[in-house]
Amino acid sequence: MRKLMLGLLALSFASCNNTEPVNYALFKGTIKNPNSKTLAILDGSNNFIKKIDVSEEGVFSDTIFNANGYYAFNDGKESSALYLKDGYDISLAMDAKEFDETIKYSGEGSDVNNYLAQKFLIKEKAGSTFQLYGLDEPKYLETMNALNEELKKSLDNVDTQFAEKEKLNLNYEHIGNLSNYELYHGYATKNKDFKVSDSFPNVLEGLDFSNEEHYKLYDSYKGIVGANFSKIARENSKENGTSYEAAAIEQLKGLKSEVIKNDILLNLADQVSVMNPNAEELYKGIMEISNDEKLKERLTAQYNIVLKLAQGKDSPAFANYENHAGGTTSLSDLKGKYIYIDVWATWCKPCKDEIPFLKKVEEKYHDKNIEFVSISIDEPKDHDLWKKMVSDENLGGTQLMADSAWRSQFVQEYQIQGIPRFILIDPTGKIVNSFAPRPSDPRLTTLLDELKI
Repeated sequence: MRKLMLGLLALSFASCNNTEPVNYALFKGTIKNPNSKTLAILDGSNNFIKKIDVSEEGVFSDTIFNANGYYAFNDGKESSALYLKDGYDISLAMDAKEFDETIKYSGEGSDVNNYLAQKFLIKEKAGSTFQLYGLDEPKYLETMNALNEELKKSLDNVDTQFAEKEKLNLNYEHIGNLSNYELYHGYATKNKDFKVSDSFPNVLEGLDFSNEEHYKLYDSYKGIVGANFSKIARENSKENGTSYEAAAIEQLKGLKSEVIKNDILLNLADQVSVMNPNAEELYKGIMEISNDEKLKERLTAQYNIVLKLAQGKDSPAFANYENHAGGTTSLSDLKGKYIYIDVWATWCKPCKDEIPFLKKVEEKYHDKNIEFVSISIDEPKDHDLWKKMVSDENLGGTQLMADSAWRSQFVQEYQIQGIPRFILIDPTGKIVNSFAPRPSDPRLTTLLDELKI
């Protein structure tokens, strides 16, 4: 009997140990004064993973399957880093009114995520990105080296497996910061000719730019690879007298890693747009070297839109837009003159910043064969605000209001996703430039003079 009992006991232990590994992480918590009714979970490349509902009391709980790496959660406009791994069971407590300062985790995986919360505060204390890049070379190196050491030291009491990964991530972040210093210091100090000294560390020397594992895991490494790719493409473009797009496509052909090549192709595909004068060249180059049929299908649809808005194509039309001066106006009413269209809204500060420049351009070409048309895409509820602002600001030209704000057919057909947006149409209704220069850009008057308006 005793042997039988021991056998059953051994079988029981064997059964308990034969459980399947957990393939998810649990993320729960309570947020005081939440900014939103939902949390958005993003992966390390900022791709949306899932939405988590937050109750009226600020309580949430959900499961993230196959979790293994860096993530982030967004609460309204606020965001914080996460690290999730299958088997983690972490609980968040914070007050969204003091978002970063009050984040506290408990449970399995809390040490790692408390480190990430602390990491943000350490970096914030060091200064903003713009402030840091504005430092002179010796001070910048001193500050960044000290910051890197402080972040590494803060890993002392964190899970060893994560700490090893994060040390590599910190190293890539440090390399990225230093390799960008020359370019961004020039921007910060408005000195485009700035060059680092000969003694400045060459942090990119000997770095492997084709490590697929690190490219997938570390956004910091991905940033270094992408920045280096763009830098080489710019240099080759200048040296060979070709467009950046042509140089980038040629460079892609020589990449060893298919993973990295395909990811850069995805990023380049976004540049096939009406904003890019080299869209056709880029489209053909991507179609030639990509083996992703879904990307090619999407890109072709995208390029067909670009073709519809190319120079010489018939402009999309608008009809019976309310005219501030009275009555309605259609695009067809304006044929016979060049038409410079400003798509704007009363709430848009960059739009309003262009008004003084637009008035000067209107004044210069007042008696010329050109009509200046401003189309407001304010919501109907702001109709009176539009009327008042046009009068108060003494806005010139033809002042119209679109029929359905962002949803207006004219706005949709021109693929307008941001304002202000400027469009130039010729006297026959053909597109001259679907992404014309702004009034503040000297290239606008150069273009108008070339057209002998």
